[in-house]
Amino acid sequence: MNNNFLNSKAVNEVADLTYTMWRMGWDEKNGGNISYILSDEEASQIEASASRFVELENIPENMIGKYILITASGSNFRLVKEDIIHTLGVIKVEKAGYSICWGFEEENRPTSEIYMHLLSHSARLKVDSTHRVVVHNHATEISEMTFVHPLTDKAFTRTLWGIITECIIVFPDGIGVLPWMVCGNEEIGQATAEKLADCRIVVWAHHGILATGNSLNDAFGLIETVNKAAKIYMNTFDKRITDGITTEQLKEVSAFFSIQPREEFL
Repeated sequence: MNNNFLNSKAVNEVADLTYTMWRMGWDEKNGGNISYILSDEEASQIEASASRFVELENIPENMIGKYILITASGSNFRLVKEDIIHTLGVIKVEKAGYSICWGFEEENRPTSEIYMHLLSHSARLKVDSTHRVVVHNHATEISEMTFVHPLTDKAFTRTLWGIITECIIVFPDGIGVLPWMVCGNEEIGQATAEKLADCRIVVWAHHGILATGNSLNDAFGLIETVNKAAKIYMNTFDKRITDGITTEQLKEVSAFFSIQPREEFL
């Protein structure tokens, strides 16, 4: 095992985030997954060694050649920090699949939702060249909200924008919402990627949330903001005496902070 990469900032940040999300109650047992596109400098810390190749069809063209640090299938986020060599690994994406070139010891493999990660990275890179991270977890209140709220992009986004002022500032591009789907297959990966062409956050009904960004902190911050607003909504939606932030007030905030929210959601 290459100790230079094992002790790298990228590995430590992913391991720390897995534990943080577990402590928040958002990644029970083996719930959730993270992937992080390594920079050329980060990838250069990995020493060349014999690798395992895994076939995978329909690899996005713009992902070929990328090195990705990703959590293992079945990994318990409570334990990742104590067992990095088994619960994290690096893959090199190739035309017909991927090679495991670091970590995933004892025949472990990336998350079963790897195809969703590849498609999500591909979609975001097409609209944002600085994109690097996909984070998926089971944030409690946002999952609760999918049981009591209409499951459309516009309705979900507008409700959360109206809860706390920072929402429209933090995610002016809104939220994509998918109905319940089987996790881990190509269908949910394709549907998620379609949503990510227009926004950085996707909610999976009765399952969880996925956020993307140019850093782990960026992506996780989006989830924190969305879930805080969802928590306030769940605690107040049946007892309100006000309607929350109005459309005109949202426009005032947008003008003051020079942001351009998706007009169709206002």
